[in-house]
Amino acid sequence: MKDTKEMRGALSEALIARAKDNKNLVYLDADLSSSMSMKNFAKAYPDRYLNVGIAEANMVGIAAGLSATGKIPFTHTFGPFATRRCYDQIFLSCAYGKNNVKVIGSDPGVTAAFNGGTHMPFEDVALMRAIPGCTVVEPTDTTMIGGIIDQIIDTDGLFYIRLKRKTAVKVYEEGSTFTIGKAVTAREGSDVTLIACGIMVEEALKAASLLEAEGISARVLDMFTIKPIDREAVLKAADETGAIVTCENHNVIGGLYSAVADVIVSERLIPVERVGVEESFGEVGPEDYLRKRFGLTAEHIVEKAKKAIVRKK
Repeated sequence: MKDTKEMRGALSEALIARAKDNKNLVYLDADLSSSMSMKNFAKAYPDRYLNVGIAEANMVGIAAGLSATGKIPFTHTFGPFATRRCYDQIFLSCAYGKNNVKVIGSDPGVTAAFNGGTHMPFEDVALMRAIPGCTVVEPTDTTMIGGIIDQIIDTDGLFYIRLKRKTAVKVYEEGSTFTIGKAVTAREGSDVTLIACGIMVEEALKAASLLEAEGISARVLDMFTIKPIDREAVLKAADETGAIVTCENHNVIGGLYSAVADVIVSERLIPVERVGVEESFGEVGPEDYLRKRFGLTAEHIVEKAKKAIVRKK
């Protein structure tokens, strides 16, 4: 069921709480403080909040400079601007310069909804995965945000946090723990493994229930850390279920499918099917419509799971 708290609210609360005991934590926004519910952070820590305006590349340069002085900067703007527009600055000033910057890209993929194709990143994970040393995470729900924010703050280096702004389906109970770099087994299964991230975890869980009704046992892995991927979990799933379907709100090129396929191709010989965006730009519409438009539904996952099982046999 839908959470009562928005994802952006959970992030704001987590950063405000941690900033109380970490004086180096700073937050930079590109004219989106209201959109990301960060006005409370600005009120609580006005000397550690900076709105740079619609100047995203400059924001990243400032963040890199702050990091060089010992600060821990978080930057935020919508996903395509957080990555495509700032890519050279992220690559050189943050990664190459070995600076400790945490980049938040909001409303990934179809969650951009009515902001449309210009604001709908299907390629951001591919870009950020290609940067040496960059950790890429996509929190599933508000519980997970609270569960990993300390690890992000306490781990030196470049992070890309792919985050839906508004409400998500509540997958995990409060108090659940998570380790960056380790997949979460959201459901056990033996016939096929559905490896998902972000909003596709809920669709994978729905698909597993639909498959169960047909006598098919589907494991669901929440691969919320897309880089570095949990190779051990992927190989275990390959050995124990013999078939995999990746599920992502992203282009199938360079995202979760590519990351999983890289592991399988080098280590095992099993079928890997994919559910994701195929050679398309985004468009305007409600999220439910867009999920169907781009094939990001439980029904599409069921279809691919059955295909993977047939290939296995």
